[in-house]
Amino acid sequence: MGIVEEAHNVRVVGNGEKVVVLAHGFGTDQSVWKHLLPHLIEGYRVVLFDNMGAGPTNPDYFDFDRYSTLEGYVHDLLAIMEELRIQSCIFVGHSVSSMIGAIASVSRPDLFEKIVMLGASPRYLNDADYYGGFEQEDLDQLFEAIRANYKAWVSGFAPLAVGSDMDSVAVQEFSRTLFNVRPDIAASVAQTIFQSDMRSILGLVTVPCHILQSTKDLAVPVFVSEYLHRNLGGESIVEVMPSEGHLPQLSSPEIVIPVLLRHIRFDIES
Repeated sequence: MGIVEEAHNVRVVGNGEKVVVLAHGFGTDQSVWKHLLPHLIEGYRVVLFDNMGAGPTNPDYFDFDRYSTLEGYVHDLLAIMEELRIQSCIFVGHSVSSMIGAIASVSRPDLFEKIVMLGASPRYLNDADYYGGFEQEDLDQLFEAIRANYKAWVSGFAPLAVGSDMDSVAVQEFSRTLFNVRPDIAASVAQTIFQSDMRSILGLVTVPCHILQSTKDLAVPVFVSEYLHRNLGGESIVEVMPSEGHLPQLSSPEIVIPVLLRHIRFDIES
């Protein structure tokens, strides 16, 4: 195993000619795909990994400067694919990883057969003619809450993000992975993600994109999926699912997993 693979806890499972890369979002790790993975290993070679800063990674490897923009994660993703000698993949990105995959595809479109985006957003801040869901004041309060009392923040944020109460299995699971992240790293990553603006690169993304979205999502309004569809440079398709929350693959697997599988297996009809 190479240095990059080891640092990101890379796992390659399943057998098949096509490669599926599963990339998780903020506050989770590769375990967020536990309901999807069993359905893929028969037909695909599946690559899972942890973004730097996620709980299972070594916090000493987290470079605050490198990960102050999404480019740091893009370089990591391309390094993992290079080390595994991946020539083409179906990339499934949750939340911020959708944008990481999209940015990576601009410089290396040959590596991406298509991108399946789950809960993707190019910008979380509202702007003129753009509804990202947050005002700057909201985000400033969010960052302050993370820094002031991480445990209290997780206890409040996890149910809101998942769209369920503290007793739900999905909320408990998201709380667990959030608590695994070192608080100063969580604060830095949250700031990088929520202050990012990737709208200018959307037109450069030429690989087909499948945009999947919950009907109700605290972090990503449905407006955003339509915005992506209108502004991406290549073919795209949107499916708004009757699920709630930003982690529907955990909270509503019975709804979301069949949809994910359909978009992984079938291409956009032209």
